[in-house]
Parts: sequence; C-alpha cells; structure tokens
Amino acid sequence: MIPLAGLRSRKVVPQRSAGELDAMAAAGAVVAAALRAVREAAVPGVSTLDLDEIAESVIRDASAIPSFLGYHGYPASICASVNDRVVHGIPAADEVLAAGDLVSIDCGAILDGWHGDAAITFGVGPLDAGDDALSAATRESLEAGIAAMVPGNRLTDVSHAIETATHEAETRYRRSFGIVEGYGGHGIGRRMHMDPFLPNQGTPGRGPLLAAGSVLAIEPMLTLGTGKTDVLDDQWTVATADGSRAAHWEHTVAVTDDGPRILTSG
Repeated sequence: MIPLAGLRSRKVVPQRSAGELDAMAAAGAVVAAALRAVREAAVPGVSTLDLDEIAESVIRDASAIPSFLGYHGYPASICASVNDRVVHGIPAADEVLAAGDLVSIDCGAILDGWHGDAAITFGVGPLDAGDDALSAATRESLEAGIAAMVPGNRLTDVSHAIETATHEAETRYRRSFGIVEGYGGHGIGRRMHMDPFLPNQGTPGRGPLLAAGSVLAIEPMLTLGTGKTDVLDDQWTVATADGSRAAHWEHTVAVTDDGPRILTSG
C-alpha cells in the first residue's frame, strides 16, 4: 500500500541496527511466501477473494499478522489490482480471474512488531506483448531503484534511478510508459508507512541522506497510457484514468555497507 505524497522529510532516512534488519527480513520472508502462494493459485476461475484468503492463511500460519487488514478500515489482507487497477484493489468473490488478465498483488505482514511490504505483477497465463513489456519495465525500474540504495546517496537519487530506468525501458521495448502520479514508496519499520515519501521520478541529489541501516519500501507503478488515476467509488481502488493497463512491483530494501539488502526476497 502506498501513502500519498506530502510526508515530512528528514535529514537521514531512519536507520535500523543489524538485528532490526534481520527482524524485518523475517517479516519480509512471510510476505514473500504469501506472494508466492498467491501467484501459484492465480489461474482462470479463481477469485481475488480466494487469493486474499490464501495470503492471510500463509501469513497467520507463520505467526504473523496481515499489515493491511483493518489499516484505516481496509477490509482485506492483500491489495489485488487487475488490469487497469493500479493499487489498493479490494479482493472480491465476484472478481474472477480470466486468461490474459494482468494482476498486481500488494502484501504486507507484521512479525514481532516489524513490517514487511512487497508487490508483484504477473499474468494469468501468457500475457500479450504490451502487458509483458509493462510488467518487465516496472520490475526493471524497481531494480534500478534498489541499486541506488547505497550510503551517501539521497532520497531522490532512488527516485531518479527509477525514472531513468523507465525511460530506458521505453527505448528498449519501443513503447511509452506512464509513471503513476502521486503514489510511491515510503519509509517502513515498526509502522508500515513512515517518512519519507519516495517519489518514482524527480531530480537527483535531494532529500534526506541514505546511510547504513536506512530502509525504504520502493514501489514503481507504470501504465501503458497516462500517469493520471481515479479513485473508484469504494474509496480505495486506484485505476488509470484512461483505462490503460498498470503494473506494480515493490520490495522493502535496506542500505548496508555491503550494498542494498532486499528484505522481502524470502
């Protein structure tokens, strides 16, 4: 899940000790396991509510708590956003997956008071070329943001890396991608959403410093059309304004002296 822009900025992105990073990685492993289970179950005829129940079962079987369930009244354990839905899609029994659907699943878990947060995008069966390129470009943008998580960089160096990778993907895949406006990554720790807000585009060299132990949830969201979105009548689901397909990839990542550490890799 993603907070809107406007969170306060600090001089250094909050740092965690080695032990705290290990604890966050344990929470992240639960998230990774839930996402794997959901992806394996996502076949034609399965509902997004079925996927939510699978994710919640994996999380609770690991003695963890779903981060999303009840968060500001959110009614589910995952966000399931299909096709033109970007983020915060509420799972439903009557939303049944079909071959060719593009599905983004966002999931969070709390273990021993620490949060993990990650998202994946995948197809229900084979995807067409455009959707496949969209998901690949979004994942590549995430990987570029992760690579920028090194001591001495600033917050918007991560933002700029994501934006630059998006433009490079446009050249490689010979199509345009919209960067979703107003949504992005965030600090994370004993709360799911913490300062600072992390935009998915921007001028480098600005914002708080990254230091060993700093942790961010990095989550680019791209579309095959506009970056503009609408919030649907359920007051949660964010959809592209032009009906174009959207993709969302996310990892919780720590800065270390040995390079970026992905805490949600499982």
